[in-house]
Amino acid sequence: MTEWVLAIEGTEAGQRAALILALVAAFLHAVFGALQKGRHDPWLSRGAIDLCLALIAAPFALFVVPSPQGNVWWLLIGAVGIHLVYKIGVALAFSRGAFTVVYPVVRGTSTVFTVIGAWIIFGETFTPIQWVGVGVLTSAIFGLAAYNLRTIEIDRATLAPALWLALATGGVVALYTTYDAFGIRATPDPFTFLAWLFFLGSLDFAVLGPILYWRDKGRPTLGPLMVRGFIGAFVAVGSFGSVMLATRLDKVGEAAVLRETSPVFAAIIGALVLKEVVGPRRMVLMALIAAGAVIVEVGG
Repeated sequence: MTEWVLAIEGTEAGQRAALILALVAAFLHAVFGALQKGRHDPWLSRGAIDLCLALIAAPFALFVVPSPQGNVWWLLIGAVGIHLVYKIGVALAFSRGAFTVVYPVVRGTSTVFTVIGAWIIFGETFTPIQWVGVGVLTSAIFGLAAYNLRTIEIDRATLAPALWLALATGGVVALYTTYDAFGIRATPDPFTFLAWLFFLGSLDFAVLGPILYWRDKGRPTLGPLMVRGFIGAFVAVGSFGSVMLATRLDKVGEAAVLRETSPVFAAIIGALVLKEVVGPRRMVLMALIAAGAVIVEVGG
C-alpha cells in the first residue's frame, strides 16, 4: 500500500485518488459527527470511540508500520495536541447545539481558513474560478446553518454559545488539516504517521471517557455505547485517514474543500437518523454546496 501511494503521489492518478478519498472522507465525517452527537452524551460517545480506536490502532502502530524517526515524533506530539483541542471544541459545541446547526458552521469556517493555510504553508494557489467555487460552497454552508438556526426548535437556549464554539472549532479544523498534511508529507512512510496519530491521539479520551462514565449518575447502558464507539472508531479511521492521504497525494486546499461537502451528508443523516426536518430550502442549499465543490474541482 505504501509503495502504491508513493508511486502515484503528484501524478494524474494521484489526483483522481485524492478526489475519491476526499469525498469518502466527507461522507464518513458526517457519519462520525452524527455518531458523536446521537443518542449518547457527546463526551461519552467520544470516549467510547477513542477507547476502541486506541485498541484498533495499537497493533498497527507497534507491530506493522515502521517506527517514527527523528522529528516525526515532534510532529506527532503537535498533532495530538491540536486534535485534543478540536475534540474538546466539538464535544462542547455538540452538547449545546443541534447537529444540523453546529456541524455546518464548523465545516464552513474551516473551508476558507484551510485554503488560506495551504497557500501560506504549501504555496498552493487557487484560480479565480476556484475562489468562486469556494465562495459558493462556503456561503451555502453558512446559509444552511442560518436556516437551521432560524427554524430549529431544540437547544434554543444554548445555541448562541454553541455557535461561537463551532466557529472556533472550525479554525482548529483548518489548523489540524494543514498541520497533518505537513506531518504526513514529512514522514517517509505515510502510514507511520497515520497509525501513530490514531494511536497516540486517541489515548486522551480513551482515559477520560471511562472516568466520565463512572461519574455520570445517569450513565447509559454500556453495551450500546461501546457498539457506537466501535463503529465510530472504524469510521474515524476511514474519514481522517482518507483526507490525510488525499492531502499527501494532491493539493491540501482542494482536498479540504471537497471534504467540506460533508454538510450535505450531515443534513441527510440529520433527517433520516436524528429525525431533524429537511425541507426544499435546505435541499437547494445542499445542492449549492455540491455545486461549489464541483466548481473548485473543475476550475483547477
